[in-house]
Amino acid sequence: MISALRQASRSYAAIPRRVAAAAGSPRLTPQLRTLITKKYTEEHETVTYDDATGLGIVTITEHAQSSLGDVVFVELPQLDSKVEKGDQIGAVESVKAASDIYAPVSGIIREINEQLNDQPGLLNKAPETKGWLCKIEMTKPEEMEELMTEAAYHDLHES
Repeated sequence: MISALRQASRSYAAIPRRVAAAAGSPRLTPQLRTLITKKYTEEHETVTYDDATGLGIVTITEHAQSSLGDVVFVELPQLDSKVEKGDQIGAVESVKAASDIYAPVSGIIREINEQLNDQPGLLNKAPETKGWLCKIEMTKPEEMEELMTEAAYHDLHES
C-alpha cells in the first residue's frame, strides 16, 4: 500500500508542471506533494509516516499527555537501535505516574528528540508536534495497516 501511495504522489506531483506548460507559462515551478499517514496504538502512541522522508515520527497522544499530568522526565530510545513493533523504546515520568513507550512499528531509530532531555514539558505543550520522541526508518511499512485510524482511537478511548 505504501509503495502504491508513493507512486500516486509522484504522478500527482507532475500535474502542476504539465498544466503550466500547456498554458504557455514561461516559468515552471516544481511542486512536491507528499503523503502523510498518521496512525494510533492502543497504548497511546502515534506514528506519522511521511513518504518524502521515509521515516515514521513517533509521539504520544494528546490523551496520554493529559492523563500523565506534568511530565518531568523522558527516557528516549538509543539512536540507530533496531526495534520490533511492541518493543519498549522509552519511558515518560510525570508528577502523577510513569509510563512506558512502545514502538508502534518495526525499524531503526534514526533520530531522537534530544530537546526533551532539557525540556520534558514539551510533551505536555505539544505532544504530537514539538514533543515528538523519535523517528523510525520502517523495515516493515505494512505494519502501518495494523494500527488504528484517528476515529478508531477516539472511539476506543471515549467508551
